[in-house]
Amino acid sequence: MDAPNLHLVLQQAVQPKRTDYYGMGKGFIDIDQCSDCGFCAENCRFAAIKWDNTYYQVDYYACEGCGVCVEICPVQAVSLKPDIAGEITLYANATVFSTAQLKMGSGTSGKLVSAVKKEMQMAAPEDAELAIIDGSPGIGCPVIASLSGVDMVLIVTEPSLSGISDMERIIRTAAKFQLKMAVCINKYDTNLSNTQKIEAICEELNLPCVGRIPFDTEAVKAINKGQSIIDIDCAAGRSVKEVFNNAIQVLNNSGGI
Repeated sequence: MDAPNLHLVLQQAVQPKRTDYYGMGKGFIDIDQCSDCGFCAENCRFAAIKWDNTYYQVDYYACEGCGVCVEICPVQAVSLKPDIAGEITLYANATVFSTAQLKMGSGTSGKLVSAVKKEMQMAAPEDAELAIIDGSPGIGCPVIASLSGVDMVLIVTEPSLSGISDMERIIRTAAKFQLKMAVCINKYDTNLSNTQKIEAICEELNLPCVGRIPFDTEAVKAINKGQSIIDIDCAAGRSVKEVFNNAIQVLNNSGGI
């Protein structure tokens, strides 16, 4: 949501449908009704309300839309106004591709993920068999929004200490949703020792490890040409296809990886 680029690689041929996304509202002070008591400025935890020697006003970029100013104003001079926080883009033809982008500095990306998923569901044909969500890294609000309602999570990790730590955290998060999980290891050959640690963790937790993807300089060349790695013949692309097939087996409970 912050810097999406998948649409560049997929090169959609149809004209997209673009929709404004309204996130959290922004504080607005009616200066004709304001009594200049200063309660809103005193209680704003984001320091978004300032006195400019004439009246109080809200700093648009500092306001997080929490609504404390609205609740605390004794004369009801403050309100939250709808604010366009980003844009949802929908490509719909034989397949449906839904994406979005937040305006610089905007938040509420978790709500935007949910909106993108809703757009995809509404546009998908009734006989659609598979929807793939490219979740964001970490375990924050956007990731939780991505996990909501899915049948399976494919965790993509890398053989580094931070990669192992993040993998363990997302496993715990997905477990709370009682979701089916599988793991694949990207750039596995950059640290074979940590790759083995990841596979040992998967074995201990009884999670299928559906493949290893090697570090491949051809991947960078493909992206620079506006291609995905499965559009060219390269080691990483072949491994990704294997990961996909194994992940579908896990999803369908069709047995042995």
